[in-house]
Amino acid sequence: MQRALVTGIAGAICCAMIGLFLVLKRYSLFGDALSHMAFGGIALGYFINVYPIWTATVVSVMAALGITKLRKSTKISGDAAIAVMLSSGLGMAVILISASHGFTIDLFSFLFGSVLLTNMNDVLLILGISCGVIFTLIALRKPLLHFTFDEEQAKVNGVPVEKLNYLFISLAAVAVIVTMRLVGILLISALIVIPNLTSMMMGKGFKKTMIISISLAVTATVTGIILSYPLNWAPSGTIVMILVATYVGTLLAKRLGSFSKKKISQENIINH
Repeated sequence: MQRALVTGIAGAICCAMIGLFLVLKRYSLFGDALSHMAFGGIALGYFINVYPIWTATVVSVMAALGITKLRKSTKISGDAAIAVMLSSGLGMAVILISASHGFTIDLFSFLFGSVLLTNMNDVLLILGISCGVIFTLIALRKPLLHFTFDEEQAKVNGVPVEKLNYLFISLAAVAVIVTMRLVGILLISALIVIPNLTSMMMGKGFKKTMIISISLAVTATVTGIILSYPLNWAPSGTIVMILVATYVGTLLAKRLGSFSKKKISQENIINH
């Protein structure tokens, strides 16, 4: 449980930070595509008998950089590039799994998450990668902001947009690897996207939005891990459903607030 909480918090912070930039750049499904490429990398690791996290990292980063280069050179649309990456990862995984004589328990744990089964090597690796991603995002926050909101203006201001784009995509791929043990490959996009969508509905500035997003992701992760133990639920599913409930609750609260303000303004007009 202690290892699960430590890795869960590190992964939640990492995904919430990188996820905000992805959502603002309209790359919400990019994390999902990267996770499928990572699954292909994990299958490759088991097939060639190499530690699967390393192969997943290499395959995800290379695929992300390759798709980014393909988009630049052929002007392919973002959703089409994501579809290519997603299909390629799944196809690669299916072939390698069939060649390895089917699924194993470890493969299922990567698909659906197994944060309670993390060993000390996983903890150290996830902490190291998470800290690297977080510190890089903090160090490059200003050029990343320019790059996220307006690439053309960033170029005018001297920001190396192309290099920054490759670095950012690589960080996103690494963040996906960090989260695999937490919520599993099939649910990674939920941890990347939902906390940021929820925090953006609150209408704050960029800094406050990121802080709220990190708080929501960490709270959902810790609560989900703690609740899953006595209830005998899967931690990954519990974390995601807490995030979904928070999103729906925030959406309803905002709708009710808007309705109340509209009603009050109408009453003021009638009274006057």
